[in-house]
Amino acid sequence: MKQSEEQIGLNRSLGLISSLSLVIGTVIGSGIFFKQAAVLDYAHSTNLALVAWLVGGLITMASGLTIAEIGSQMPHTGGLYVYLEKIYGKFWGFLAGWMQIIVYGPTLIAALGSYLATLLVAFFGLPKTSTPLLAVIVIALIAAFNLLSNRYGAAFQVITTVGKLLPIAAIIIFGLLFGKANAFNQVATTSGSVSFNGFGMAILATLFAYDGWVLIANMGGEIKNPQKLLPKAIVFGIGLVLIIYMLVTAGIFRVVPASLIHRLGDQAAAHFATIAFGQVGGKLLNIGIIISIAGCINGKVMTFPRIMYAMAKNDELPFSKQLAYLNKRMRTPMVATLTVCSIAALMAVTVDADRLSELCIFTIYLFYVLAFFGLFKLRRLKTVSPFRVPLYPFTPIVAILGGVFVLVSELNSDLTGVLASIFFVALGIPVYLIKCKK
Repeated sequence: MKQSEEQIGLNRSLGLISSLSLVIGTVIGSGIFFKQAAVLDYAHSTNLALVAWLVGGLITMASGLTIAEIGSQMPHTGGLYVYLEKIYGKFWGFLAGWMQIIVYGPTLIAALGSYLATLLVAFFGLPKTSTPLLAVIVIALIAAFNLLSNRYGAAFQVITTVGKLLPIAAIIIFGLLFGKANAFNQVATTSGSVSFNGFGMAILATLFAYDGWVLIANMGGEIKNPQKLLPKAIVFGIGLVLIIYMLVTAGIFRVVPASLIHRLGDQAAAHFATIAFGQVGGKLLNIGIIISIAGCINGKVMTFPRIMYAMAKNDELPFSKQLAYLNKRMRTPMVATLTVCSIAALMAVTVDADRLSELCIFTIYLFYVLAFFGLFKLRRLKTVSPFRVPLYPFTPIVAILGGVFVLVSELNSDLTGVLASIFFVALGIPVYLIKCKK
């Protein structure tokens, strides 16, 4: 049985604005800037690219609504770890938590830290050899900031979210009002044609850009009145991101022709800024992306250690007593934060964290689908929920189909990666068995 957050000692100090900023901040990283060409190439035309962004957003919204009902019944620190344990038992809950704290969370932090370091090196003209060290410094600074009260981390999240929305607003306004190209009916290349598989891959690319919304659930024990605010933060946050992604895409299509986006690849957004605002525009966009990624890292550093902390409080990890340490003054899980960020820093200088994070996509979506199915089990048990999914059972079915689509796509495109990700999760089984034996 989970301890209440009051017994655990966490502060319920996060309001709706802070929670919304966490959802938006952990979703909007660099994907909206650098996925435009990939989505367009797969979809082949601007019309279908816009539809792909819309479909990806609707699948994400269905997923968010499904988790919102589950989360409103289990407003505890830990997110998926808590949900799966309560629905399916300790074993599945442990594996969901293990996968996130040992591999998935640290690799995401490491990959984002490395990418942010690369941007800083280019922006300030530093030697490329300094990238790994700079990545470690970035991770260390954000980790140190999150050792303070969660109010400070939440404030930083709000500031960086506002900061990243400014360049996004500039792209939308300039593109829609002053762009001369037609956002619709453009074709990326004259060779080839649209296919069902290509459109599916376009949707898959957008789903990766939408991912991260579920991390707010890890903070359930620190949100004021989480039964009401958690669903609001998830639904409104995903809704705002969907609208932003659609408008940014339309704005870019209005300024940069589809054929040129195809040739520019991930530099299409930078080219847009140069056209719109001159050479200084490219610099300003880079600053916006740097702020965006910093906020994204901060959101992940705030949320993933909460899973480790919750598991340690239940004595499910080695060194649980130490990992469950809570700073008496700041009320933050200091040791868990330092541990997750230390793993991330080590990954940033030793492995290709970006590739490693790709390997974990299959397993994280596997646990997503298990959670989506869990709503049907909770409904059969006739549990009382402060939030009810609209259009049940259609909404969770859409979420399940979206998750299964990702799983099948990963199996078809990267079987080696799928097997590797399953291996990482399986490493947690002997740890679980040892702890159970004790």
